[in-house]
Order: sequence, then structure tokens, then C-alpha cells
Amino acid sequence: MSDRRKLVLCVIDAMASEMLDRAIAAGTAPVLERIIERGGYIPDCVSAFPSVTPVAAASITTGVAQDRHLIPGMNWYDRVEGRYVEYGSSFRSAQRFGFGQQLTDTIYNMNRAHLAAETPTLFESLDDAALHTACTTYLIYRGRHLHEPQRDNPLSRVASTMMRHPVMGPHELFYADLFSSRRTGCRSGLGMPGMRDRHTACVSSFLVENDLFDFLLLSLPDNDWVSHKRGPEGQLQSLAQADLQLARVMNAGGGVERFLDEHAVIVMADHSQAPVTDTLSLQDELAALGVLEPGRRRREEGAEARIAVCPSQRAAMVYALAPSGRDAMRASVAGRVLALDGVDLVIWLEHDADERPREAVIASAARGELRFRPGGAVHDRRSGTWHLDGDLAVLGASVDGTVLETPDYPDALARCWSALSCPTSGEVLVSAEPGWEFADWGGQDHVGGGSHGSLHRSDSLAPLIFQGLEANVADREQWAIRDVRELVHRYFGV
Repeated sequence: MSDRRKLVLCVIDAMASEMLDRAIAAGTAPVLERIIERGGYIPDCVSAFPSVTPVAAASITTGVAQDRHLIPGMNWYDRVEGRYVEYGSSFRSAQRFGFGQQLTDTIYNMNRAHLAAETPTLFESLDDAALHTACTTYLIYRGRHLHEPQRDNPLSRVASTMMRHPVMGPHELFYADLFSSRRTGCRSGLGMPGMRDRHTACVSSFLVENDLFDFLLLSLPDNDWVSHKRGPEGQLQSLAQADLQLARVMNAGGGVERFLDEHAVIVMADHSQAPVTDTLSLQDELAALGVLEPGRRRREEGAEARIAVCPSQRAAMVYALAPSGRDAMRASVAGRVLALDGVDLVIWLEHDADERPREAVIASAARGELRFRPGGAVHDRRSGTWHLDGDLAVLGASVDGTVLETPDYPDALARCWSALSCPTSGEVLVSAEPGWEFADWGGQDHVGGGSHGSLHRSDSLAPLIFQGLEANVADREQWAIRDVRELVHRYFGV
């Protein structure tokens, strides 16, 4: 191992700043409170759009948005293969697409085929710098080291009938019970919700005790599962549990204070969650336009399937399957979707005669239409410059001199432009109104609980905490999850 202090990046899935503040006030998150006391706390770090875990995880680990890392949503349409890609919206959705294909896409293809090869992950760049990298179960794990599937327990032997191939990951990779670079005695029940945080803490404690990392990505995903079931209020209990697991890891290193003396620590969320009271099936609403069904390919459907509909919780994408009719289909889809209850914003990209992006459009049925493109006189809080034309009310925006403020839709223009510029995104992007969610292809939703994915602040802003780094909260006017890669690189001098 390196003689320098080690760095732990802890991602608590869906942690909301309000719930973190309340957990600290109630005394149930003492470890997180201590990290804040020793370092910095940013309550409004901006997620990706769609603000769903696959897109956010890729942004965190690569430091770029999806126009470069190419992971566009929870569910999307692969134009090259002519089929849907599904990363695990729900059990029933996986049934519709086929469990084997869903697992292959999530565990193998996301890292091996879908994530841009020319965009290195944190594990790859740190591996190249001769640092010892480690990762607990996390969607993006691609590194420089080969790992064979595990077959040393009954659960992993059952899974190995589908998970037969090795993967490239960090030095130390622990992915549920499927991949394990060392025998630790830790079991995850194949990554079942409710057991994942304990598995992470068990593995991470082993890594700490045996001095097996310079950089560790420590993933605590159960908070997201609890929030989906119980709504954001459920985080008061799940964040307390996450805090206990962090304490377990730090106790393996001599206790909280000694651990923080010897390790730099970043704790963050990939997005937050918002309550869901209503649901909308976009695939049913657009059925008259000819929607491709799960398990089918465009070439098998003949002329009947003209669009692919891809719900990603509180966001969705629609793809035109015939390039020759793209603009007409886009206009038809946008018009229909704007008229639906539960739809907040419809977003698309218009091209010039040479098929180059000309400008993007964000439309609201109630608030009008805003057109924008990079390079104008107006700048946002992240120093992006924009040319604007239309109704600022679409985003509840204002311009003071040349400064654009979009408090309800943080970093809205850059996030939309990145999503629209991503070659694997759909032609039309949709963001749900607060309180609404798009049902997945299994007909599942989170009504009565919580969800995320939209452009709105309610599920797009999350906490970022750090200590032991040469960084200050005031270093940026607006922080985003893709800034974390730079913090890690700067710490290690990469």
C-alpha cells in the first residue's frame, strides 16, 4: 500500500439532505455528523439527468455526463442491437425483458459494452497510477484487474449458471456474492435489499483490518430501497443504519477519530428522492403511435413498431425507430406527451439541414417553451454560457444581468444538453411533475413511497460531505456529482 493517507468514497444511495439533517438532529447519525464537523458539507450537490442510479454512478466514477460516458437511463433503447436495455427497474420489469438479459446488461454489459471505453473510470485511472483500488457492490466497477465469478457457496454456484464470464475491475472487487477477490467470510444473499449495507460493511472492515486499499468505493445502497418503499421519511431509519455500518468500518481501523485521522473521507449521494402519489404509463398513452414491446426487436416488429418508450422512474425517453421519420415522430410524441397529466417538462433537440444540433427545447404545457444552445452571453452557476430564447417561466428561471438562476431545476441547461447530446439517449426526454412517476414496463411504480429521476430539485439535489481533503465548500458556486472524480484525483496527485 501507499504510505499516504487512504481515501474512502462512500456513496449512500438516494440520501436526501433534509433527512440527513434530521437524522443528525435526532442523534442517530453520529458518524456522519462527525465527518461534517471535521470537514465540509454541501447540501445541494446536483445529480445527473435523468437522476437515476446508472446515470449518476457513471457520472461519479468518470467525472463526465452521459454525452461522454454514454449511460443514458435505467431503461433505454439500444439502436445498434435494436432492443431495450433494462438495468433493474423492478422484478416484474425484469420478467418482461428476461432475467438473463437483464442480469447480463446490468452486471456485464453496462461496464464492458455500454460505458464508453475512452472514458476511464476512477478505478482505471487510479490503477494506472499504481494505487491499490477496491470496490464493494456498485454498478460501475470497471478497472484494470481480471476477476473470475465465484463458485464457493451455494448461492454463487446457482448464479454462476448465468454469470460465467470474468470481469475487469479494481484490485479488490466484491460484487454481491458473484465476484470476490478474496475470501472474507462475508455473504450478501446475492445482493438482496436489506442485506447489502451489512455486506459492504463486512467486506470494508476486512479491507481496513488487512490494509488492502489506497482507494475504496464503499457503497451503501439500502437507503434507496427503503425510500422507494416508505418515501423519504423512511430515511430517518435507513440513514441511522447506514451510519452504524460506517461506524463498523471505522471501528475496524481503531475507532472513528483514529480512522478519520488516517483516512480522507467523502460521503455523498447519487441523487435524492421525492414522494410519489400518482403514476402514469407512458407506454400505454403512446400505444397508438406503435410502441415496441419488451422482448422484441425492431426488425421483428415490421412496420407496426415506430417508437420505443423507456421509463426511468420520474423521467422517461422516447426513441423514433425509423430515422427517416424522426422529426415528424418527435413532434407527434412531444405534442401528445405535453397534454398528459403528470408531465412537467418535455425536452428535445432540433437539428440543422446537415443534422448538426442547432438548439434544444424545453416545453411545458402551462408555462410555454424555452429554446437554448451553448455559447451565449448568459452564464449559469457552473460557468456554462448559453443563448436563450423564449419563456424563462418554463424553468421558473430568472436572469440578473447575465447570471441565469434556475432554483427549481438546478444546472438545468447543462444537464439537459448533456442528455440530449448523448448518442444513446432518446429523441424526446420527459420529466415528471412533483408527485408523479412513470410506471415501468412491469407496470410497477412507487406510489405511496418515493422515487427519483426528474430534472426537479426535489430528487436532483443531494448532500456531499468531505474531510481530510484540500477542498473547501466555497471552491465552486454549484457542486455536481461529477466533481467528485476531480477531488479524488487531486488528493492522489493523479
